[in-house]
Amino acid sequence: MFVPSLADGAIALRPIRIRDSKALENELIANRAWLRKWEATSPNAPMSFDTRASIRSLQQNARAGFGLPFVIEYNGEIAGQLNVSSISYGSVSSASIGYWVAERFAGLNITPTVVALATDHCFYSVGLHRMEICIRPENAPSLRVVEKLGFRYEGLRRRYIHINGDWRDHFCFALVGEELPVGVLRRWKEASIPPGHGSVPEADRLEALTPIATRLR
Repeated sequence: MFVPSLADGAIALRPIRIRDSKALENELIANRAWLRKWEATSPNAPMSFDTRASIRSLQQNARAGFGLPFVIEYNGEIAGQLNVSSISYGSVSSASIGYWVAERFAGLNITPTVVALATDHCFYSVGLHRMEICIRPENAPSLRVVEKLGFRYEGLRRRYIHINGDWRDHFCFALVGEELPVGVLRRWKEASIPPGHGSVPEADRLEALTPIATRLR
């Protein structure tokens, strides 16, 4: 699949390249304290910083049509990564978005901008029907991103993704094409987000605070 370059002012997405491996590895190491608690891990293997192998895997997945791997840039400087993954076609026609941004770029509206750019591309260029983001209940900055962009809350997924060494609960948010008379980026900038989109019901917030072992007794 063709991976495009997308931009809004100083904020941009571009295809990830093998030559980005050293710069990305440096950012990941420098931002360990910032990123560790949100990083996907494997229950069967230690954390790896083989960034070149990771990029090759992402590129192979893109060539097969199942992903769109991007580098995030701010004023031409690498600021993080965004990956559109699990792309499905046909009767499902959906994908998921994941991302990370270095700490020094926090507070610049980079994350909502790149999520909006990627989502608009998937809806209007790739032709997908549904886009999903899953976020840990403790990740307040990312919860603010989906609130800003008007992703609709769909529910709590218990012990859904292995993060920072254990299976973690996630809140699920999504958009479908029919919800968007205009693109995600334009809707956000025009402040026309439907009321309540991105809001998590208090009952689900409380449930996420209850260990699943306690609930199953």
